[in-house]
Amino acid sequence: MTDAFVTGVGMTRFESESAGSALELAERAAWRALSDAAVEPADVTSVHVGNMAAEAFEGRTGLENALCGALGVEGAIADRIENTSASGASAVLRAVHALEAGASSRALVVGVETMTSAETDAATELISRLVHDREYAQGVTLPSFAGLAAEHYLRTYDVDPSAFARVAVKNHRNAATNPYAQFQEPITLEEARTSPPVAEPLRLYDCCPTSDGAAAVVLEKSEETDGIRVASVTGATGTHAVAERPNPLEIESVERAGRRALTDANVTRNDVDVACIHDAFTILELLELEELGFYDPGDAWRATADGETALDGRLPVNPGGGLKARGHPLGATGVAQIIELTWQLRGDAPEERRVENPRTGLALNVAGFGNNAVCTILQGP
Repeated sequence: MTDAFVTGVGMTRFESESAGSALELAERAAWRALSDAAVEPADVTSVHVGNMAAEAFEGRTGLENALCGALGVEGAIADRIENTSASGASAVLRAVHALEAGASSRALVVGVETMTSAETDAATELISRLVHDREYAQGVTLPSFAGLAAEHYLRTYDVDPSAFARVAVKNHRNAATNPYAQFQEPITLEEARTSPPVAEPLRLYDCCPTSDGAAAVVLEKSEETDGIRVASVTGATGTHAVAERPNPLEIESVERAGRRALTDANVTRNDVDVACIHDAFTILELLELEELGFYDPGDAWRATADGETALDGRLPVNPGGGLKARGHPLGATGVAQIIELTWQLRGDAPEERRVENPRTGLALNVAGFGNNAVCTILQGP
């Protein structure tokens, strides 16, 4: 268990249109987090920026240094962390390591991405490069993998075809009351099931959108017990080439990171009251819940259908809308998950999507199609 505490959080709304450059969004989120923590930039001793591709999306390099200059942070350690779609959580991991090592006493973590800055074709090509080179050469993309996994899941476990649409409906319903979400309108099961196909059996509402946005947290090392503690944060890699995995429905990185995080925090799965899961595709929410051990293989879809993962269910999942509806600016997502859990544990989430008396929260941020995963456990006072 670490001695790192979340003392401030802030983010911008995730949007489908540009609301500023990566630097402008990062600065906006950072000021909100600093204000929430009631600290000045001069009090920050390390800055960690989670960002996947500012160079490719908008020709920006040295984002961490530009952010320090914009905020007036001087003399601090500063770095940028890139771990594809898990860059945000990896930046949190780096900050906690700095605090635990005594290299920093107050860390500012900012995750940001401006995906709409690039032309659609260029952004699509960039994201396609996340897969293994041999798979890329065959034209296989992340949506392709998701569609193949979804089809295999349906056949293996004799799943109701509406299983994936129910995940989308739940997460859009949660996002409808989240002012920071990209989509703030609920959808019906029929709308989800009949939306345009993307990678059969997955359809448009089964896939996360292209997003711009930033999220920031302030972390401080303390021996106090009254606050939001980062009980643990850890990462793990898995087999990079999906075709080489023994079972295409098993995501090794998620299982390993989740098991380590729970052990390090000295909690069990039954202790987790709320979870933010990396639902870049609806099938991933189901697979990841099973890999984390919350449900047996093939059972997460039934739990979703029965309302177990709804706000008032046994294990509320993605109360802020998840990647599916809150949006997925690649570098910002992992930090946004920490913010949502912090709001839930502090009781600051709007009443309409507030989980009842949570004590322990789990966040899972995944790189690529499970090539790397970062799991974080937060605990309230």
